[in-house]
Amino acid sequence: MKNLSFIAVGVLAVVAAGSAQADDIKVLAGNLPPMFLDGGKGREAEIITAVMEKCGHTVSFEIQPFTRHWETYKSGDGDAVATVPQGMPIDGTASDVYIHYQNGVSFLSDSGASYTGLGDLAGKKVIGFKGAESIIPGLADHTGSFADYREVTDQITQSRSLFGGRVDAIIGDGMLFAEYNQQLRGQSDLRFDPNQSVTFKAVFASSPYTMAFRNAAHAEDFNRCFKELDADGTIAGINTAWVDKYRDSLGESYLGY
Repeated sequence: MKNLSFIAVGVLAVVAAGSAQADDIKVLAGNLPPMFLDGGKGREAEIITAVMEKCGHTVSFEIQPFTRHWETYKSGDGDAVATVPQGMPIDGTASDVYIHYQNGVSFLSDSGASYTGLGDLAGKKVIGFKGAESIIPGLADHTGSFADYREVTDQITQSRSLFGGRVDAIIGDGMLFAEYNQQLRGQSDLRFDPNQSVTFKAVFASSPYTMAFRNAAHAEDFNRCFKELDADGTIAGINTAWVDKYRDSLGESYLGY
């Protein structure tokens, strides 16, 4: 009986230890549809959730304006923060790279344009996302040759400007731009046709992002489980499924998916 009692206590200790390692992790995320959507959906949200659940953890997301989520994390809120540019100084333990964004040039397919590099935008009217010149290598060296260049915080303004014929091209992540285009198609009383075909060209190198965790053990879990899901094809499956939603404009240009 003593031996049985010892075994029972040992089993309970193991169970207790295992359950203590399973945490609900609050992740601060930027408002970047379709990377993060309500209800824990979205390309990036699904990757993070799959990885942490593989490690036995659960995840909840708090979505805030992009870049503000970094500041909120720095102030002490949240257990982790998503979409951190690789190498950016931030509190906690950085994970390995788990996602890439693909910036490029989007334009109306019927325009007859063929943008293969920044030099092709000379003399064109272009809109970029806020901070694009400081984020995309080489962009600042070319904007002086554009007929007009400006950056906007509200990225749906990019879609309105392109479909309305006010600009020739948009610089930004192709999937984000495609999502805003789809959102426009659900609106009425537009003075332009939001169903015009759009083409995306990935003229920039992809941008790698990491996470940051307050608990170093969570970062270690994330790295280990990401590698496992990457090896078995789960990560590629999530990425491909999301690219497929916008295949009509992204073609084969978005990270090769």
